Amino acid sequence: MPSAELVKIAVAALEEIKATDITVIDVKEKTSITDFMVIASGSSSRQVKSLVENVVEKVKEQGVRPIGSEGLDSGEWALLDLGDVVVHVMLPTARQFYDLERLWQGAEQSRAQHSAE
Repeated sequence: MPSAELVKIAVAALEEIKATDITVIDVKEKTSITDFMVIASGSSSRQVKSLVENVVEKVKEQGVRPIGSEGLDSGEWALLDLGDVVVHVMLPTARQFYDLERLWQGAEQSRAQHSAE
C-alpha cells in the first residue's frame, strides 16, 4: 500500500476517536527509517491507547500488519510502526517535552484538517 494512502487511513482513524493536533511530517528526504511521521495528542492515557488501537484496527482492515508498537502500557506516549509510516500518540505534556515537530524541523509538515462532520 502506498505510504500516502496509509497516512490517510491513520489520520482518519485518529480523527474518529477525537485525537487533537494531528500533524503529518514527510521525512523521506531526512531519514531512511520511514517516509511519514504522524503525530497526534490524546487527552488521557486511556484515549492514547484507544487512538493507537483504532489505527491498528483500521490498517489491518486494509491488509496492513503493523511491525510493532511501544508504550501502550504507560499511555503517556505510544508509538505504532507501520513501516513507511510511524504514528506517535502522546499526552500534550509528553508531546511538548519531546517536541518531535521541532526535531524534524525543515521536513515538510502539514496539519490534518479536522472535519466537522
